[in-house]
Amino acid sequence: MWAIGNGESRINLNIDKLEGPKSGCNAIWRDYTMDYLVCVDKRMVSEALRGNANDKSLIYTRPDWYQTFAAPKVRRVPPLPYNGDQRWDEPFQWGSGPYAVLIAAMYARERYVNLIGFDLGSKTGKVNNIYKDTPNYDPADKKAIDPRYWVHQIGMVFNCFPKIQFTVYQEDDWELPKAWKYSNVSLDNLNNISYNN
Repeated sequence: MWAIGNGESRINLNIDKLEGPKSGCNAIWRDYTMDYLVCVDKRMVSEALRGNANDKSLIYTRPDWYQTFAAPKVRRVPPLPYNGDQRWDEPFQWGSGPYAVLIAAMYARERYVNLIGFDLGSKTGKVNNIYKDTPNYDPADKKAIDPRYWVHQIGMVFNCFPKIQFTVYQEDDWELPKAWKYSNVSLDNLNNISYNN
């Protein structure tokens, strides 16, 4: 099972050749076929439906506007697997990325989830997203978003699914955040990803 973010570290990967089901975020449907597409922004759901988001993709969005879309392929994002008392623990504060990891963990039949494209930060201080400067995305020169919520939320998925082995694939100089350092989480290099033939 793959959880796929849209950080620029994945720009040279061939997502279609990765073996196993895929849970991705937002505009990834423009380039690749996902089994589970997470769009918590209404605009992205509308875009994916207009573009037909690769017919087999199930699209997950917030319960708050699930009823807005009368499409059989649209689903509600799942409830969070824990209760927290901080703002970042509120379901409405969860973005598409953390929900994509949660959905991957829930549907991982082989008890492993590989993460790519979850860069969290930015080397330039500007937006780090493959789809920047495209419809429904920030301009390239906008300041990068503070990743603290993403770090905490994805870390909570790792914590709540201790029987799943999570492997985060990243570039050489990338380090696991402290909140991700669980016994079921490992870090590997992007160059070690193997593809289907």
